[in-house]
Amino acid sequence: MPSHAYINTIATAVPVHDVHSFFLRFASSQLADDSRLREVFNRMAEKGGIEHRFSCFAPAADPDGASLDAAGMFRRGAFPSTARRMQLFSAQAPALAQKSVERALLGEDRERITHLIVTTCTGYSAPGLDLDIIARCELPGSIERTTVGFMGCYAAITALKLARHIVRSQSEARVLIVNAELCTLHLKESADLEELLSFCLWGDGAAAALVSARPTGIGLDGFHAVAIPDTRALMTWDIGDDGFNMVLSGRVPGAIHHALGAAIGGILDGRRVADIDLWAIHPGGRSILGAVERALDLAPDDLSHSRDVLRAYGNMSSATIMFVLERMLRGFSENCAGCAMAFGPGLTAETMLFHTAGAA
Repeated sequence: MPSHAYINTIATAVPVHDVHSFFLRFASSQLADDSRLREVFNRMAEKGGIEHRFSCFAPAADPDGASLDAAGMFRRGAFPSTARRMQLFSAQAPALAQKSVERALLGEDRERITHLIVTTCTGYSAPGLDLDIIARCELPGSIERTTVGFMGCYAAITALKLARHIVRSQSEARVLIVNAELCTLHLKESADLEELLSFCLWGDGAAAALVSARPTGIGLDGFHAVAIPDTRALMTWDIGDDGFNMVLSGRVPGAIHHALGAAIGGILDGRRVADIDLWAIHPGGRSILGAVERALDLAPDDLSHSRDVLRAYGNMSSATIMFVLERMLRGFSENCAGCAMAFGPGLTAETMLFHTAGAA
């Protein structure tokens, strides 16, 4: 039996519509009746560390107009129902997922793919995204399928954990992981400052990764979960009548900072912070990255990949950490020790120790 599993390839994809500036102007317009609050929002959004976010729907010509999107689905005062948003997910997510899978499996024998793990928390239907991917990407009909749903931003690490278990028990297994999130489908009308600032983090994106026993790429060494006590209300993701209701409290960075100080020994499994060469931290927001940096006394450059992903794409929920790992694979250096972390509802931190192996 193989003792290690490896991420051999990672590929990512985003929709074509860059909406960050447009969405900021729309959010600011929600505060038109309160000039002081609007000024606070504009100042805080400007410091968010994000320059681009992408959406599956095309924005309208004017963010102050009657509709947010060009197709007229997000009309002011009449945003679409959850059912309509799920229809949009079913129509848009398979193509975005396929885009990442085609890049990840370029040159691969698809008949040898044995398992498919799909993560998403932004849309559901049955038959679902997993079967859509199989059909679109011409994967074997006998493939074993698992869907990881509603775990939020840390679901990709959960999927990697499952893939490692599979590969270590079945030496010939070749596991395809797909993370597909259309976060912008859940845009809300609101005059609440915290809600508006939370939404200004989210973008759409997908990632695909191939995990096997072939010793190239990123070796998956171990996993550790940290459920932070008394923080359940700080990050929640509920189904409402007009989309999924995301709550991301401003207290999250402080909770993460406090928890990491106490938990880092278990996360690193006896290693010291100084023993880690690569830090792949989920860029849930500028303040979350800052909290991790302070808690572990890291240098600013240690989180450069995470900050680059946040700047270029925003927070794409479960897909985001894979964008960070993809950048580490691009700038490949062998025999580096790494630690990945992602944070989600609970409040929970899912973490992973890894090492860089031979080039593919």
